Order: sequence, then C-alpha cells, then structure tokens
Amino acid sequence: MPHIVKSTILDAPTDAAWAMLRDFNGHDRWHPAVATSSIERAHASDKIGCVRRFKLKDGAELREQLLALSDLEQSFSYCLLDTPIPMFNYVAHVRLLPVTDGDRTFWHWESRFTTKPEDRDRITHMVAEDIYQAGFEAIRLHLKEAA
Repeated sequence: MPHIVKSTILDAPTDAAWAMLRDFNGHDRWHPAVATSSIERAHASDKIGCVRRFKLKDGAELREQLLALSDLEQSFSYCLLDTPIPMFNYVAHVRLLPVTDGDRTFWHWESRFTTKPEDRDRITHMVAEDIYQAGFEAIRLHLKEAA
C-alpha cells in the first residue's frame, strides 16, 4: 500500500494559506491540473460529506468526498470515490501548521491507497509530483501574487 508524505514551507502565514486550501471546491482556481470543479447537490463546500466532481485538463473526471474539516487545526481529509486512474481506497490528509520563525506555514499532505503492483511506482510518482508538488508550487505562486 503506497503511503505518500510530502511537505513544504510557504512564505505566508497559515491564515492566508488556509483561506485558499479550506474551500474544498476551490482547487480549480489554483491547481494547474484541475480544469473545473463543482459540489454535487448544491451542498456547501465545507459540509462534511460533500462530494466534489471535477475535470482535469486532460479530460479525466474524478469525484472526491470531504471526510473531515477543522478550522481550529487548519486541516481536512478527503477520499477518492471515482477515478479513471487504477487507485483504490485513496484517503488523503492536509494539515497546516505555523512556522513562527518568519510567520510562515508548514504544509503537510499525505495519502494512502492501493493499486495493482505493476502500477504502483507510476501512480505513486504521479500523486507525489503531479498532484502534491504541483499543488505546493501553485499555492506558493498564488500567495506570492496575493501579497
């Protein structure tokens, strides 16, 4: 079972980073791979159990469900419901922590999932680099532009 753990430091306070990441339906505004996103059944994007349906720029459609969200801990968890990628039982956790030296943010993003043995290395690399690392860089750029 792949276990991906990625983290970064953002040169912005946690409140600024949380304002972008908290919106479970907002990743189409910052993640370079996401083309469009909407919350099913007109639920609020911070309602536990809401489902986001989104399209990637390559045309693939995915559905993810919000499992937990804490403003106090600046964290959320979600799972993958539908994807054309051969990943199963995918659950991810995002957490922000303050770095008091310079009023910066520590961003921790991790997930576990299962996949076929022959797909493990390719999918692990895709999640770690094309999703998580690309997300880090995109948020970093958006926070810099907003400052």
